[in-house]
Amino acid sequence: MSRALLLIFGMAAVTYLPRALPAVLLNRLRFQPQVEKFFQLIPYTAMAALIFPGVLAVDTGRVEIGVVGGVAAGILAWRRVPVLVCVVAAIAVDFLLYQL
Repeated sequence: MSRALLLIFGMAAVTYLPRALPAVLLNRLRFQPQVEKFFQLIPYTAMAALIFPGVLAVDTGRVEIGVVGGVAAGILAWRRVPVLVCVVAAIAVDFLLYQL
């Protein structure tokens, strides 16, 4: 086997195993309700940490545009509107503010 192919398989294993093993192993374990609630909140926390810097890093130099769009999406999300609608609404609000 060539070294490049071996390298590709090695990188695939290193990337896949840390993602697959917890999914397989955690399904068999039972945790206390507080720990399960903690695990359920991780995706929301990670998404917020990924999105929040982008709200403040608007290329036009007008930070208020990103903040208002983020607030609009946050309000819709709080009202349990589907994620796609929240995203489209935030984009629409940002676009309208950018036009002013």
